[in-house]
Amino acid sequence: MRLRQTQRSGLKTKLSSTLRSWLPILQAGLDELEEQLRAYEAENPYMQVRSGFESAVSPHSPPPKTQPTRFDGERSSRSDTIEALTLHEKSLYEVLGEQVNAPLFPTPRSEAAAYAIIERLDHEGYFDGEIAEVAESAGMSPEEAERIRQRFAYLEPAGVGARDPAEAMRFQLRQSGLEEPLYSFVETLLDHFDSLATFRKEPLYEEAMAAIRRFRVPPAIDFLEEFPAAVPDLVITRHREGIEVYINDDYYPDIEIETPDIDHRYVKKKIKEARDLIDALNMRKATLYKIGLMIVEFQYDFFQGGDIRPMTLKDIADEFDHNPSTISRAIANKYLMCDRGIFPMKAFFTQGLDEEVSNASIKEFIADAIAQEDREKPLSDQKLLEMVEAKFGVKMVRRTITKYRKQMRIGGSSERKRFYRLA
Repeated sequence: MRLRQTQRSGLKTKLSSTLRSWLPILQAGLDELEEQLRAYEAENPYMQVRSGFESAVSPHSPPPKTQPTRFDGERSSRSDTIEALTLHEKSLYEVLGEQVNAPLFPTPRSEAAAYAIIERLDHEGYFDGEIAEVAESAGMSPEEAERIRQRFAYLEPAGVGARDPAEAMRFQLRQSGLEEPLYSFVETLLDHFDSLATFRKEPLYEEAMAAIRRFRVPPAIDFLEEFPAAVPDLVITRHREGIEVYINDDYYPDIEIETPDIDHRYVKKKIKEARDLIDALNMRKATLYKIGLMIVEFQYDFFQGGDIRPMTLKDIADEFDHNPSTISRAIANKYLMCDRGIFPMKAFFTQGLDEEVSNASIKEFIADAIAQEDREKPLSDQKLLEMVEAKFGVKMVRRTITKYRKQMRIGGSSERKRFYRLA
């Protein structure tokens, strides 16, 4: 499945020019693509966008599913697989994108930084990136990028963009409408969340705790049940002959061009722009298809029922002879469907502990163990370490477990016990 060098060099030339001109088309999710094209259609009288969703979900089609649907790879045809796709309501990222405007983000640079922050949110709404990367992408200092992240305290859902549950509650406090002295007392409690008991005798304690209980943690909790309900760009099926990768053409919009018999510079320009858009759509499909082939090659065991293996953006970028940031843009807001469900394409990129075990598998195991723990006796990091070593047969240190837990925005055992009691 590896791409030949000639294919890579040809793709690089075409891809580079297309990305420079039509990067938004590559970056948009499949459910956002038509909206992107409509903006071009409004400025071009010689092109018409035909909706992929309207034709895919026609009056004669079965109603769309509301949950990811599993299928038997050997018995399912391509059309059966496409019918199993799911439509979704507005995602967290779409809701946030609609709020990226003045007065919070009044300049192109502040908007660029806001979108870069949104791209680095995890599915719970926490900021899961490096502020230096945001600053570099928006052409500003890290201090300025951090000030823009702080403005997320005034977006909905409340608390989104925070680094952890404590900051999410501080963000929500800013929008709470609480008045002094209660506001300041709640702020004090959040600053001393590990020692709440020392404030029990304060007159405002019960009222402050009632306010804290109203805070929503994680901030994107209303979106979690929908995740990963989305329309995938890629469909991967298993057959006796092997694994096949398909582009979900049925949901792609089409562009029709009207070519009047008029020899005029303006007409030629607009027709060329429309043809360039068609090229950009084809390049998007080609890029995602080849990324899909590589994901199948690197993650073959996963599609056979195993775990996700270590894989980085650089692995794919080297095959394309491109910068990893280009691949990152290509997979942003994109989904892949296989017989195990629907997954964000970025979920297949992870750093490895060793050749056999990925840290994504370790994190998933830790999260599952904590989700099932005894709420009266939450699992300590030492106990989680012992469970991980027994499950995966690897040697680790406790601070690695602590690091993974913090990366997943999960509190320590004592903090979780307090949260359970609050709940």
